[in-house]
Amino acid sequence: MVRKLILDTDPGGDDIFSILWLLSFLKHKNIDLLAITTAAGNVPARNTFNAACQILRLSEVDDIVVGRGVALPEQLFSHASHIHGSDGMGNLSQTLPPGRRRFSDSPPSEKLIIDLLNRYPGEVTIVGIAPLTNLAIAENQAPGILKKAKEIVIMGGAFNVPGNVTPVAEFNIAFNVKAAQQVFASRSDMVMLPLDVTRELVFTSEMIADLVTDYPESKLVEFMAKLVDFLTRTSLEHRETKGKRGFLIHDAVAIAYLFYPELLTFKRGQVMIETQGKFTTGQTLLDNRHGVKSGFNAWVATEVDGHNLMACLVQDLTSLIQGVHHN
Repeated sequence: MVRKLILDTDPGGDDIFSILWLLSFLKHKNIDLLAITTAAGNVPARNTFNAACQILRLSEVDDIVVGRGVALPEQLFSHASHIHGSDGMGNLSQTLPPGRRRFSDSPPSEKLIIDLLNRYPGEVTIVGIAPLTNLAIAENQAPGILKKAKEIVIMGGAFNVPGNVTPVAEFNIAFNVKAAQQVFASRSDMVMLPLDVTRELVFTSEMIADLVTDYPESKLVEFMAKLVDFLTRTSLEHRETKGKRGFLIHDAVAIAYLFYPELLTFKRGQVMIETQGKFTTGQTLLDNRHGVKSGFNAWVATEVDGHNLMACLVQDLTSLIQGVHHN
């Protein structure tokens, strides 16, 4: 049976490459992408919605429902436009055709989540590569709804590595920490992909250069190359890649988990999220002491085969590029 998916996202450069990776599987009919639900995060909600719609049009996939996120009245951390550009697309949105959907006319993201989980109980995997606002709102509006998902896969958290918005906190968790706490309390089998593994995943300038050489007329490749260049500059400025020319493609690990699970190693545990610390709000913790544990709520990735993950990503992106006809 073809896997049913909801992608919850806040594009964002690494989100965009993750969307493209997912679309490569959609083109080959490996998945049924029921909806893309956008959220405020890397940039404000209207911008993440527009970015998702423009990527769908550029990829010639125009039959996917896109949900609109909400603006948060308060949040602990600001948006990440200093990394991703004010539009979330490396300030390249004006160079692309506009999306074919309007923010004001599109369904709220949380409504899509509720409706699809009720329509297909036990069949839908939610892939969350954004702050967990939409999932928490859905749970608030329809208590127990997240238990109807087949699986919830989250890119977020940091355990044995530094955070990326504070010394201890990762962006997706910390941006809406109360939402994260609620979502992790909703079921006992969350799949969590933290910075501990994503810091191994650098999309390099050499990777995109090969695609430019092989597909010099592709508008999709042209956009990807310009986006990689932008993200490489901001990543080097913020010292995220240990001096490598490239950027950390954090969110792609969630797509890898779905299709190449042999690339990851996991630990079972109870993920705890700090919500009230003066310096530690947004921190994620696991009890690694060798004592009897009272409960579990997640599988947490601890190791990744980064070299093979990146090889799979580049090959699948190549397949997508070959299927897009505006080359």
